Amino acid sequence: MRKQDYPIRLSEIERIELEDIVRKGEHKARVIRRAQTLLWSDRGKSDLEIAELHGVTPLTVAKTRERWVKEQALEDRPRPGRKPRLDGKQEAFLVALACSDAPDGRESWTMQMLADKLVELEVIDEPISDETVRLHLQKKPSNPG
Repeated sequence: MRKQDYPIRLSEIERIELEDIVRKGEHKARVIRRAQTLLWSDRGKSDLEIAELHGVTPLTVAKTRERWVKEQALEDRPRPGRKPRLDGKQEAFLVALACSDAPDGRESWTMQMLADKLVELEVIDEPISDETVRLHLQKKPSNPG
């Protein structure tokens, strides 16, 4: 059997914290599995044994150990992505506007009219599409009464 590149030697405090994560089950399944992996690794189980117990590859176990030794991390790193077009305050304004009376001559607001009105009232700096408005309103429960 090959020597582990990143052997796990947990302190008593780390062991207690990891056991709490596993026992309480309040974290994501992925985090619980990583904590269990580290506990088993600390007790001397091989990567192959741990991989079979979890149903993952030995490489996954090795990467979990490596990440723990280098970063002391169980959680996933934040993933890159586009920041939302509207922040909470702007979204609240959008919802209030959509719930208000429609402009003269209209029965109700259209998505494009809402988008244009947000720009006109300088709630947002740059124009947004009607689809962006629809998606933000779709997230909110509506009650026409």
